[in-house]
Amino acid sequence: MVSWNERFRTGEYPSHPDPSPVVREYVDETADGRALDVACGTGRNAVFLAERGYEVDALDQSIEGLRITESNAEERGVDDRVNLIQADATQFEYPEAHYDVVTISFFRVLDRLSDIKRALRPDGLFFYQHHLRSAPPAGVGPSADRYRFGANELLRACLDLTVLYYEESSEKRDGKLSATVELVGRNSHGDAQSYPETRWRQS
Repeated sequence: MVSWNERFRTGEYPSHPDPSPVVREYVDETADGRALDVACGTGRNAVFLAERGYEVDALDQSIEGLRITESNAEERGVDDRVNLIQADATQFEYPEAHYDVVTISFFRVLDRLSDIKRALRPDGLFFYQHHLRSAPPAGVGPSADRYRFGANELLRACLDLTVLYYEESSEKRDGKLSATVELVGRNSHGDAQSYPETRWRQS
């Protein structure tokens, strides 16, 4: 089995990936402050958040991924706002009520999701993107379904947040089927809240 260090080192995973378009759209729904990018990979969301003024903790177990994240942050002139943390996201001690934004991309960590959500400050923003089980089976992402989310699984796990955006979708990438889910939630409660304006997407 190829390690993530090897994937990052050989360029199997993009070294300069763009930040999530959904993160771009919703990042202004919370105040600037401190952010956490869980399983940051090569820093696609961490570097973007630092560019937007956040102090970012970039967490990943792969030292090679963190090295690339650091290089990308230096290229963008925001390395002073990116704090690299080499740790296993499934074992990390998440500080309570510490972050204004938390992002997770393509890493299944449902067994620690309660701890991660508790790391949000009041009104903090939570973003999660991951691979889905699908029919026919998707060819992009993990080979085993146990590493993917089932239909509505992520939504059910985040109903303690105010869900601002949720989408399950599929597309063809390099001739292979990719099925993903994206969720944005806010750490707020009550039956009367403020909501972002409707965002119309152009096809």
